[in-house]
Amino acid sequence: MTTYTTIPDLNDDAESLREIRHHIHQHPELAYEEFATSTLVAEKLAEWGWQVTRGIGGTGVVGTLKVGDGPRSIGLRADMDALPIVEQTGKPYASAMPGKMHACGHDGHTTMLLGAARQLARTKRFSGTVHLYFQPAEEYGVPSGAQKMIADGLFERFPCDAVFGVHNHPGMPPGVFLFRKGAFMAAGDKVTITIEGLGGHAARPHLTVDPVVVAASVVMALQTIVARNVDPSQPAVVTIGSLHAGTANNVIPNSATMELSVRSFSEDVRALLKRRISALAEAQAASYGAKAVVKYEEGYPVVVNTDAETEFAAQVARELVGEENVVGNADILMGSEDFAFMLQQRPGSFLRIGNGAGEDGCMVHNPHYDFNDKNLPIGAAYWTRLVERYLSQ
Repeated sequence: MTTYTTIPDLNDDAESLREIRHHIHQHPELAYEEFATSTLVAEKLAEWGWQVTRGIGGTGVVGTLKVGDGPRSIGLRADMDALPIVEQTGKPYASAMPGKMHACGHDGHTTMLLGAARQLARTKRFSGTVHLYFQPAEEYGVPSGAQKMIADGLFERFPCDAVFGVHNHPGMPPGVFLFRKGAFMAAGDKVTITIEGLGGHAARPHLTVDPVVVAASVVMALQTIVARNVDPSQPAVVTIGSLHAGTANNVIPNSATMELSVRSFSEDVRALLKRRISALAEAQAASYGAKAVVKYEEGYPVVVNTDAETEFAAQVARELVGEENVVGNADILMGSEDFAFMLQQRPGSFLRIGNGAGEDGCMVHNPHYDFNDKNLPIGAAYWTRLVERYLSQ
């Protein structure tokens, strides 16, 4: 009977994995600046006997390990970049880089995959080829790290029959796995709207076209799109995350600029949102005598998991942590993820692992967030077992 990796097999590695994760956390690097992180990854992989290729998609790293003569291959992906956030956790390993922080858990994703790399090299209980894709710039937007790695020939140079990725999931206990077949995470687009008015003295507003007033009106009008234009059965989000205008209280500025995050799950809704946002902003501005210039950037597509690979990945999780710790049909998520580009190229699945519930489940992209170290041996064991099962002899 074939023996597959269990979580206790990684218990002895837990402390060293924590040390790696804390080091990466303390030295966060933004998109396409992951020089120290990629060096650490490359050095660890080489130390454990993996063939290492650097510079894929800029700062990306690929580790390759072939065992036996099995014809199949598998790809596992972890993201490495941090966010431009000032950390407020107060942890002893908090960011030493002002204004930069691992506020989305990519330090943990990278470390879990490194833990699997060490275990796979140590046990070699598979026959076939494993490629580990350590990706830069997931947070960047277009062009993202996944796009750049793919453009650099990722799947031609390091081919796989299926590709898998993971993200931590605040709100669920550590070690709980979440899966969903089909569409799982939303497409995400970025919109910049510049309101061009006519500036002047705050005491003589009748001689101006106040872009701040226009922008406020546009913000409120945009809220009607999802409520009144999108089919209520179709998920969609329009969020104005940034609004800037003026530099002094007694000056009406010439312009105001807002940035939107737009999420959707279908191409029809995505097209509707683009059409209505542009038309509404332009018409609303015109009604005040101003002009709206709309820049619409299509970003990450919908994350679509293939059925067979998702069922396989969920079954591996059930074997590892038990049926009670696996959510087989998780709710859709309105967040976006550039792993979607990889899933457009290869069958595969993007899964989630709980990062903590209640007070321990701080949302990502928050200055108080931290990856849960309890997941390090669990995630490493999961990736190892997934490879062993996929490339079973």
